[in-house]
Amino acid sequence: MLLILSLLRKGALNQLDTGLRRCDELFFGVPMTIKRITSRDNPFFKSLYRISSSARERREAGQTLLDGAHLLRAYLDAGGKPQHLLLNGQALQDAEIISLLKACNDVPQTQLDDALFAQLTELKTPNGLLALIEIPPIEFEAAHSQFALLLEDIQDPGNLGSILRSAAAAGCDAVYLSQGCADAWSPRVLRAGMGGHFVLSITESADLLQIAADFTGKLLAASLQAQQSLYDCNLRGKLAFAIGNEGAGLSPALQEAAQQHFIIPMPGKIESLNAAAATAVCLFEAVRQRK
Repeated sequence: MLLILSLLRKGALNQLDTGLRRCDELFFGVPMTIKRITSRDNPFFKSLYRISSSARERREAGQTLLDGAHLLRAYLDAGGKPQHLLLNGQALQDAEIISLLKACNDVPQTQLDDALFAQLTELKTPNGLLALIEIPPIEFEAAHSQFALLLEDIQDPGNLGSILRSAAAAGCDAVYLSQGCADAWSPRVLRAGMGGHFVLSITESADLLQIAADFTGKLLAASLQAQQSLYDCNLRGKLAFAIGNEGAGLSPALQEAAQQHFIIPMPGKIESLNAAAATAVCLFEAVRQRK
C-alpha cells in the first residue's frame, strides 16, 4: 500500500503499473508478463491450431498439447517441463491453475481470447489451461523391456488411451504401436490416458514382427481358438502381450510370432471384450501373479 501511495505522489503511472505487477508476483507467485493473443491470424496461434488438429503436424513439430490441469500436473510429476502455457480468460480465477502457473513460473505464458482458446480444445466446456510440450523422442529397445505391450491397429482413440492408462498402472515399461494405430499423442488419447503416457516408453509406427523377434521374454496372444485359459498361464518373468484390433484381431503373422496363446474365460453370453477391457484383464492377472 505504501508503495502505491508513493508512486501516486510521484505521478509515475508506468512505475505504478510495474509496482502492481510485482505485488501480484509476490502475492500470487504468478509472473504477470502474460502475453495476449486476440487474432486468429497470429502466427503462433496458427501453429498451435495445426498441432491441435493434425497428427502429421504433431509428428513434424515433435509437439502436442496437454488439455487441462490434471494432465499438466501428471507431466510435471513425471519430471517434464512444458514449453508454453496457454490460458483463457477464466484461468486466473482457478486455484489449481494458479498453483500450476506458480510451479511453471519460468515457462512462457500466453492468454488467448476465449473464442481462440475454444478452437484448440475438443472440450465443450474448456477448463482454461493448455500446455505445449515436446513429444518424448523415445525408442526403447525391445530386448531391454521387462513388461511390454505390442498393439496392432488399435484405431479408436478412447480405447488406445485406456490401454496406455492400464499399462502405466500395471507397471509396463514399454508399449509398441503399429502404424495402423491411432495417434498416441492426440488430445483424445492423452485425455483417456490420464497421464499414463508420461511413465511409459511409447514407440509409434513400430515393426511389431521385428519387436517380437527382438524381445527376449515370452510373447503371449489371446485367441478364441486357444485351449489354455489366461489364468493357467505362467505370467512371471519377462513378458509381453500382443493385442489386436477389435474387429480383425491380430494378424496371422503376429499370432504366429507369439510363443503362447490363451483365451479369457467369459461365462456370460457375450463372446468378446473390447480391446481396452481385454488388455486390462491380461495386465492385472500378470500383476497378481507377480506379487
